[in-house]
Amino acid sequence: MLIVGGIVLGGWFLKNSGMLDGIVKEGGSTSTGTTTNKKPTNSKGDGNTINVGVVTWGGYAGGQYFNEGFQANSKSRFLKDYGFNVEFKVLDDFVASRKAFENDEVQLLWCTIDAFPTESGGLSGDPQIVFQADWSRGGDAIVVRRGITSIKDLKGKKVGVAMMTPSHSFLLWLLDAAGMSIKDIKPTYVADAVAAAELFKNDEVDAAVVWSPDDEACIRAVKGAKILQNTKSASHIIADGFMAKKSWINSNREKLQQLYEGWMIGASEINTRPSAKTKAAKILSKGLNIPESDAAGAIDNVRLTTHGDNMDFFGFNTNYKNQTAESLYNKMKKKYSALGGEFKDATSAAPSWRIVSNPVAVKATNLTGSAHQSESIKFAPVTSKDKAAPAIATKAVSISFRTGEFKLDENSKYIIDKEFVDIAKSFTNTRIRIEGNTDSTGSRTNNIALSKKRAQSVADYLTSAYGMSRNRFIIVGNGPDKPLCNSTSSDCMAKNRRTDFELVGGN
Repeated sequence: MLIVGGIVLGGWFLKNSGMLDGIVKEGGSTSTGTTTNKKPTNSKGDGNTINVGVVTWGGYAGGQYFNEGFQANSKSRFLKDYGFNVEFKVLDDFVASRKAFENDEVQLLWCTIDAFPTESGGLSGDPQIVFQADWSRGGDAIVVRRGITSIKDLKGKKVGVAMMTPSHSFLLWLLDAAGMSIKDIKPTYVADAVAAAELFKNDEVDAAVVWSPDDEACIRAVKGAKILQNTKSASHIIADGFMAKKSWINSNREKLQQLYEGWMIGASEINTRPSAKTKAAKILSKGLNIPESDAAGAIDNVRLTTHGDNMDFFGFNTNYKNQTAESLYNKMKKKYSALGGEFKDATSAAPSWRIVSNPVAVKATNLTGSAHQSESIKFAPVTSKDKAAPAIATKAVSISFRTGEFKLDENSKYIIDKEFVDIAKSFTNTRIRIEGNTDSTGSRTNNIALSKKRAQSVADYLTSAYGMSRNRFIIVGNGPDKPLCNSTSSDCMAKNRRTDFELVGGN
């Protein structure tokens, strides 16, 4: 009786401790037919599963590829290498995704650093940005009707856009690059980019900011429509990242670091191995229920960021002079606040970057080798075709020079810093055409030579101060040939003494 009682008691202990679950499931079969080494997850996690909220987007492929799928499974490299499960939950509804985050149904949730100032002050749990997953590189676009060929042509037009989203951020930057503001157009605000696309297809707006693949659908639906611009050129505006609650970060630092490390390894393999990219497309196709070709295109429309990119983005590389997370967050906080009304209200409670940023996993990770290095953007020497290429956007900046001189003074440098450098950093994949202009005083020949020297001095400053490639610049000296007005008044002549910055094509 003692022996039988011991066997029964031992069996009860094994069953309730979960030890038998591991023995059965390692054999590959359960009552539900699934294969896993761990307990099934519930909506709020089981302590050994990290639930990650995502949307239908190609920028999260690094983590999904490393996980061998969207669901927790025994093949996952997160499980094999680090001992925990990862589950990706597709939450395309924005409001529902934020509720899932606040209810702890997901521990990490997608966000974009550019739009984060509009929501960071309204979410519970002290959300913090933990790492960057990608840069949008074509995934966001503005589609336009026939006859609209430049950003300037949007003046007075109806533009459909989802407010306080990446689409909105993209539009604000495009307008700024053209020397315009939201007041120059007629924005039609909608809930999301899908709704903006529907407005365009239904002939309710002249242009719309949409997500891929809706851009192609809009072109097919509206005769003569085209993509005016996308984030292939506006390459450093929309940065997808992940946020987590501060308490969860503090309690799971090791797991977060390992999640980030595995994710970055996955991204580096996709970036450097065609076979890995093909495999990632298959995983996205299955997980998002989209054709494999669309999944491959979704990956092509982003830059999967590496560990080196994250080190740059979060300011750990002091030699990096391009767009950082802090600068992007602060710029967008200012841009949205300047719109006033509900936009100002949304950003008024936004904490400082120091409070909403927590890249402890990035700092604690050590990944070396060329595959993990940061992105290098290079420009070939300028060709005659580049010189004649149409401008994406033109912004006139008044830089004062003494008569007959072409060297920049400190005030001129300040104006360039304030009026143009942020645009140059945001449109990193574009060439910059710098056109020097003078008034009509003096000989035309001398003015043309002088205006070219002035344009070159601006390029030299951007190269030395911000590390921009010399091959990026197209130098033009117009002299007095492109006046803004034709008068000898002091005001008119001052307007004609200007420097025009033009964003030209893609790299």
